[in-house]
Amino acid sequence: VVVTIVVLRIHAFIALIFAAMLVGILSPVPLDPESTLWQPVLAMRMTAEAFGKTAGSIGIIIVLASIIGKCLLDSGAAEAITRRFLRWMGKDRAPLALLGSGYTLSIPVFFDTVFYLLVPLAKAMRLRTGTHYAFYIMAICAGAGLTHSLVAPTPGPLIMADNLHLDLGTTILAGIGFSILPGVLCGWFLARWISGRLDIPLRESADFSMEEMNQLVERKDCELPAFWISILPIALPVLLIAGATVTNTLNESALAAGGQGLNPMLLNAFAFAGDRHVALIVSMLFAAWLLLRHKHLTPRELGHRLEPSITAAGVIILITSAGGAFGAMIRATGIADAIRGQMGEGVSGMALILLAFGVSSVMKIAQGSSTVAMITASAVIYGVIQGVALPYHPVYLFLAIGFGAMVFSWMNDSGFWIISRMAGFTERETLRTWTVIFASLGIAGLVEVLVFSQIMPLNFLP
Repeated sequence: VVVTIVVLRIHAFIALIFAAMLVGILSPVPLDPESTLWQPVLAMRMTAEAFGKTAGSIGIIIVLASIIGKCLLDSGAAEAITRRFLRWMGKDRAPLALLGSGYTLSIPVFFDTVFYLLVPLAKAMRLRTGTHYAFYIMAICAGAGLTHSLVAPTPGPLIMADNLHLDLGTTILAGIGFSILPGVLCGWFLARWISGRLDIPLRESADFSMEEMNQLVERKDCELPAFWISILPIALPVLLIAGATVTNTLNESALAAGGQGLNPMLLNAFAFAGDRHVALIVSMLFAAWLLLRHKHLTPRELGHRLEPSITAAGVIILITSAGGAFGAMIRATGIADAIRGQMGEGVSGMALILLAFGVSSVMKIAQGSSTVAMITASAVIYGVIQGVALPYHPVYLFLAIGFGAMVFSWMNDSGFWIISRMAGFTERETLRTWTVIFASLGIAGLVEVLVFSQIMPLNFLP
């Protein structure tokens, strides 16, 4: 995977599919002891089956999330959210507003899209204030990067939850809750400290001229949707999925205490509304209505508008599903059992967290993609924890993998070049800002997970 993606520059989908097949073909143990098929043939078939299983699990979600993001961008809702945050915080706290905007928007919108959206505002704020350009850029990166790695429906957290067999609502709540502290410590205080020692000028870039930045500053609020309507497509799926998780937890607690539990009709209603597909469909319909209403589009025009987002989602599904097939083949070879055997029978909960973080960070450093790192690490770790009595909820392993996928983004990461080219940073400046902030977020998150797993195991969660 590393050689084909980094050295040979082969597309990640092809690299992951061929790696999955190769792992199966070269496996020293039978992939299926009961099968009479020749192992290379079995490896091909199992790769295809695992690919289809992963695509079936996350494909619709990724398409819906991509459509929601497109609607938020084209309707002006995303810009309305950002401007309201700026108004609440004030110009003096503009970096905090940009951090909050990136954090919020990156839940349904992919990281690169969020950065494309917010970097013009960072440049506009630099024109207004004359200082702190690096601070603005790092705040956006910190906010968007956290939810990109920790909160579904972005592909990495989504497939991690599936690989680790975790309740999606639990992972969403944990991802949001445990990303706040690293975001404040690293996304705010560390970024401000670095910015005070690194004065990066505002430069014209290929995507944006000074004239276009001035036009953005002068755009009127009346041209944008209202804030509370704009935020609903983001809030709805989070509330619906979290609501199903909360009611299910309350019901199980009541049954465990010897009670009757919640009303079955109420429980089923919450379960239906909180199904991840239903929640995203509701959000998508509302976001599409918002775009239709604000831009006065016909249904045919809306369809044309959404085509690029569906096409982009297809590429993401291919890569993510190929990563799922790669992870499934790793599990089939017994690698997880070998790692567990090396760790010994008395493996501690803290050691598993460090292992999860380590596997994810090594994969991230080696091949650049946070999503591929999360997919691979979660597949390996799920095999390792089979039969192990964890002293804490496995969502902590989910968090450790997500934070590990942030460690050391450099030239093999597409995000590195997005930041460099869109912000007008040199490679050296990008290493001193983006790379440092992202690595700090991951390390701070690891410390947080280690501490809270000991003092608050969260075993009551589903």
